[in-house]
Amino acid sequence: MNNDQPILHVKEISKRFPGVVALDRVSLELGQSEILAVIGENGAGKSTLMKILAGNQLPDDGEILVDGVPQTIDSVQAARANGIALIHQELNLCQNLDVGANIFLGREPTRGGMIDRQRIRVQSETILQQVGLDLSPDELVGHLTIGQQQMVEIAKAISTEARIVIMDEPTSSLSQREANKLFDIIRQLKSRGVSVIYISHRLGEVELIADRVEVLRDGRNAGQLPRHEINHQAMVERMVGREIDSYYSRTDCARDDAAIEVRRLRTFANPHHEVSFRVQAGEIVGIAGLVGAGRTELLMTLFGITPATEGSIVIGGQQAEIPDSQTAMQLGIGLVPEDRKQQGVLLPMSVRENTSLSTLSTLAQLGFVDRGREYELATEMTRRLGTRTPHIEQPVKFLSGGNQQKVVIAKWLAREPAILLMDEPTRGVDVGARQEIYKLMDDLSRAGVAILFVSSDMEEVLGMSDRIIVMHEGTISGELASEQFSEEAVMTLATGGQLDQPTHSAGGGQP
Repeated sequence: MNNDQPILHVKEISKRFPGVVALDRVSLELGQSEILAVIGENGAGKSTLMKILAGNQLPDDGEILVDGVPQTIDSVQAARANGIALIHQELNLCQNLDVGANIFLGREPTRGGMIDRQRIRVQSETILQQVGLDLSPDELVGHLTIGQQQMVEIAKAISTEARIVIMDEPTSSLSQREANKLFDIIRQLKSRGVSVIYISHRLGEVELIADRVEVLRDGRNAGQLPRHEINHQAMVERMVGREIDSYYSRTDCARDDAAIEVRRLRTFANPHHEVSFRVQAGEIVGIAGLVGAGRTELLMTLFGITPATEGSIVIGGQQAEIPDSQTAMQLGIGLVPEDRKQQGVLLPMSVRENTSLSTLSTLAQLGFVDRGREYELATEMTRRLGTRTPHIEQPVKFLSGGNQQKVVIAKWLAREPAILLMDEPTRGVDVGARQEIYKLMDDLSRAGVAILFVSSDMEEVLGMSDRIIVMHEGTISGELASEQFSEEAVMTLATGGQLDQPTHSAGGGQP
């Protein structure tokens, strides 16, 4: 602690939801100018605690002290009055408003009784420069990528000049370069006397940035680590109570036959650039690149959400037209989307109902869903993925982000796809659950499933890929075979550079 008097003191906070005790007498302290990392597996209670501190939820028991004085934080306004700002894991932006309006939402400067839009524009430009986001304040948020929206959230929090900034998985959709920029911003905040609570499943980030670590497990305090004791093994042991021996699980399972072949494809998002590649059956191919490189847009085109403007797609050796997602599903393609909250699950519906969404046609008899078969399917998928839920009738909105992600994956596994597209498959997923997803990806490849996945996590791309496709400004800047893998090689191609050695592919390449 930097001062004897903590700027924030949480004392035995508890919070219960239907069927779940999210927090059980959790306590923590935050010092002036301290970067405190709060870590734990999905369902440990991290996000719930932060929402309580930010005024989004009320605790059932416990006390919150700011500068030693008990405070009732029953609204976002109350949190702001106490100098607390939260950068949400699940984006909390108004899609129909521009960037500047989102940054100053609820505290717009006025002139003559009217909103001073010029002042918003000028101040927003300054803040956007601070976070390294080259955007106009007049750009609609709904037109931005998830990564860009994440940076707008960070800009919004910084603009409040808060004394305590809570960052919940802030790098989940950022490239490594953008993450490094964020770390610089955090250090600047610390130098100005701001305290930061940093939540991340990326333990390398925690080791790099944290002054101290607070570990939660199953809604309870599970220990602390001072700066000199922060390392991967110590954090994992306190989080899961066991050592994880082999983090990435990968076996070369690529077969000779191409599951999907893309020829001179042009997407709606990047109509002036074409891409060509193939993925073999049983192969796992990672797509790397900076935010805005066109990775997500490519997957959406392959799944028929935004049909291609030109080029061809060959599935299992046969030319295929994919005008919509229903056709993609019939061709054996599944998509785990980047934004699970908006595109992956129906939050009010149960685990059972979400799991069966992609297979309703096969579960129906005489126009009615066979509830018995649906129950068996959801039970099996929940067991197979290790989804933490009290029961399969639990509404998905009450699950942690990582367990929601498992429900999304279960939905597609139930359909037994031949080709699985995965966009940021472990975004917001803890270290233990990540390993389970990696093992699942490996198991699927062993069964002959072709996996094409997008990830902003460099270690993940290098650890799980048989081959890496790197994109830059809507086109493929290079492909890397396993013997060429390195962070430097990926970043060189992602930024439009060229490697000294020509890139080539293992089992694919430019057709």
